Amino acid sequence: MNYQTIDLLVDDGLAELVLNDAEPGNPMGAVFCREFGQVANELAKRGDVRAVLLRAEGRFFSVGGDVNLFSRDLDAAPAAVRDGTFGLHMGLTRLLRMDAPIVACAHASAAGGAVSLLSHCDVVYAARSARFTAAYAQLGFTCDLGATAGLASRMGIARARRFLVLSESLDADEALGAGLVDHVVADDVVAEQARAAAVALAAGPTRAFGEVRRLVARSLATPLETHLEDEAQSLCRAAATADAREGISAFAARRQPRFSGF
Repeated sequence: MNYQTIDLLVDDGLAELVLNDAEPGNPMGAVFCREFGQVANELAKRGDVRAVLLRAEGRFFSVGGDVNLFSRDLDAAPAAVRDGTFGLHMGLTRLLRMDAPIVACAHASAAGGAVSLLSHCDVVYAARSARFTAAYAQLGFTCDLGATAGLASRMGIARARRFLVLSESLDADEALGAGLVDHVVADDVVAEQARAAAVALAAGPTRAFGEVRRLVARSLATPLETHLEDEAQSLCRAAATADAREGISAFAARRQPRFSGF
């Protein structure tokens, strides 16, 4: 499919999901919300995707929700939220259920829903000049895109609550200290380093990555005895894969494994 606000490029196992509505700051407007759900659904159906690189073009990673959309008709705001979150939330759900891990490159500042989206990525690279702003409370809004879950999982509940309630704006080093991002890199090399990390993950044991992603996602909501059995069943599934056979063989032969994703 062709999209207006997103570019999707897939090559050698790596899917690059690029926010390309650069001039207005990659806002999460009606078209973006719909297309995000569509592109995530397309990725979830593909068998050749072993890692995802989420990045953006322009002066901002994303300014978040399209406030202008709401301001044009205040009475229509609830309906616009309902329509927009349909695509956004379904898209995020599909991405999080994939085996492929997600690397994000925040080459510039992000706000609101864009910060929420970043919080769900497996590895987040941030440019040193980037800022990360909660934004929701400044508009009298609550959260979307799983912000209260994603931020809490990265920052801890108390720190996430403070970030959201106070509408904090963190620079890259503060975001690193809070756990919101994983690496802070000079602006001129952040894209290169994020892509290198995504390429490396695309050469990894994809099904094992998927099992780990899903186990971690439900770990805090599952009783320990249930989670232990979930881990055992997951490990059995992983042990039956071709990648597990390759990993064990490579270890025994003292060589680097060559994973196929199966």
